[in-house]
Amino acid sequence: METAPDVPTVVVVMGVAGSGKSTVGALLAQRLSLPFLEADDLHPAANRAKMAEGRPLDDEDRRPWLMSLADWVREAGDSGRGGVVACSALKQSYRDLFRRAGAGVWFLHLALDQATANRRVAGRTGHFMPARLEASQYAALEPLRPDEPGLTVNADATPQDIVDEAVEALSPPR
Repeated sequence: METAPDVPTVVVVMGVAGSGKSTVGALLAQRLSLPFLEADDLHPAANRAKMAEGRPLDDEDRRPWLMSLADWVREAGDSGRGGVVACSALKQSYRDLFRRAGAGVWFLHLALDQATANRRVAGRTGHFMPARLEASQYAALEPLRPDEPGLTVNADATPQDIVDEAVEALSPPR
């Protein structure tokens, strides 16, 4: 994967449900002294309800959510504050939307096998995303491509090791 020349304006920590996006994103934001956004917080109530019922979202459902996230990316870049967002960003078209919204967007893809993701999601409490929707996440997932700025890491690593790897990838060459 291509690395960013400097710390990007916005780092999108991406992957399927259960990959550790929220944990890694919060740690990375803290390490980089950047604001953190949990993308799930921007889901409309209708999306949360649909997922809680075990029905996967389609692109039409995701559109308002993705537009809100693109606005956040744009604002983070325009303000100069930057940020880290934990967002599934499953499809390249979603990632392209974020890249069009602001310069310097960089992706950290937390790659995880489906059995481990299922186990992690099944063990969560108080989250609207049920484990039975995990298959729909993998069906929609388009892994980070070599021409997209970012890094793919093994989400089985510890969150701190993942953050260390991301920070190293983001650091300018010595």
